[in-house]
Amino acid sequence: MAEQQPNDEAAEGPAGPESRVVEPVSREAVLGVPSGADPSPDSDMPLLRIEGVAKKFGNFRAVDRVTLDIRAGEFFALLGPSGCGKTTLLRMLAGFETPDEGRILLDGRDIAPVLPHERPVNMMFQNYALFPHLSVKDNIAFGLKRAGMAKADINTRVAEMVALVKLEGMEKRKPDQLSGGQRQRVALARSLARRPQVLLLDEPLAALDKKLRESTQHELMELQRRLGMTFIVVTHDQDEAMTMASRIGVMDAGRLEQVATPRDLYETPASRWVAEFVGDINLFEGQIGSTEAGRLAVSTRDAGTIHVVEPRTAPAKSTVSVAIRPEKVKLSRRAPAADGAGARAFNCLEGILTEVSYLGGLTTYRVTLDSGAVVRSSMANTTRIVDAYSAGQRVAVWFTPDDCLVLEQ
Repeated sequence: MAEQQPNDEAAEGPAGPESRVVEPVSREAVLGVPSGADPSPDSDMPLLRIEGVAKKFGNFRAVDRVTLDIRAGEFFALLGPSGCGKTTLLRMLAGFETPDEGRILLDGRDIAPVLPHERPVNMMFQNYALFPHLSVKDNIAFGLKRAGMAKADINTRVAEMVALVKLEGMEKRKPDQLSGGQRQRVALARSLARRPQVLLLDEPLAALDKKLRESTQHELMELQRRLGMTFIVVTHDQDEAMTMASRIGVMDAGRLEQVATPRDLYETPASRWVAEFVGDINLFEGQIGSTEAGRLAVSTRDAGTIHVVEPRTAPAKSTVSVAIRPEKVKLSRRAPAADGAGARAFNCLEGILTEVSYLGGLTTYRVTLDSGAVVRSSMANTTRIVDAYSAGQRVAVWFTPDDCLVLEQ
């Protein structure tokens, strides 16, 4: 069903309010299922199962034995840095690359031998890949004509798609007569026209500015919810993945490092690499020491002894990293008082405030400790700041044992 295109360069994205996706086209009309029907009757079975899939280009292993289940109706994101293998994996799902190892099962059927245009899968490319000589209507209808659909049915389906993406009245325009946002919507309508079970989106918002990216993220989320279709998006943008996806798979060097909900991925990363890649984080390396009252002491070179909540699973090695997200680090002019039983109720460090960045909704701070290490803090601006911190001040930064994670090296 997907149509291979030679150029994967990013292009302009959706425009603003003039083309917002708000038309109440039904899920049944787009997917072709009866009202109330469930496209995946067995909720325990994944719609898409990837089993030990690997792909090499020469001596380079782009995808390294990835195993992953994706459920029907899920908005799933593949997140990772450039060259991690996420787009290669997406292209194998579309049929543009063939796995060297493993299987790809869709509804229990191995689709490896199925040609791209015969798969119930479609792909929306970064550059949208519209035919410049065809009108909006003909671009959307292209795949339907190749499938041999009757002309009357094509007209009906195209009208549904045009209404879905709010392009009524523009059916006769050519791509060069459309805004970037309108071209993206044509590409989206064409991708949905043949009612795929899975829609693949390759960096669909890469070329957008911040405002357009945010508005389009929410429009895609609303569209996916209304259709109940499975969306798989590839992106290197953490905020984009965490905003849109119900689950995220983080890839690095061809391997799937962790699959989790956005909250679990951020709050409980599986490794130091994931913790550093997803969001900002403070890390202190140290040696595990004594345990008392559910608190584990970790002796670090840069921050002295840090007390953390004892992990549920004891670390296998004595050398660990203590991780603290910046928003969990508090800033004050004096250290909070503690004595006796409360001595381990928080961890307090002192240093010089070297950088203050006001970002509207929050302010970020960089504090250089006496050891030379840098601690980052971010605090929400919930009130008007009268007595603000300024660079050069000596301050205390503190956080509780509950704010810390213990990660193995």
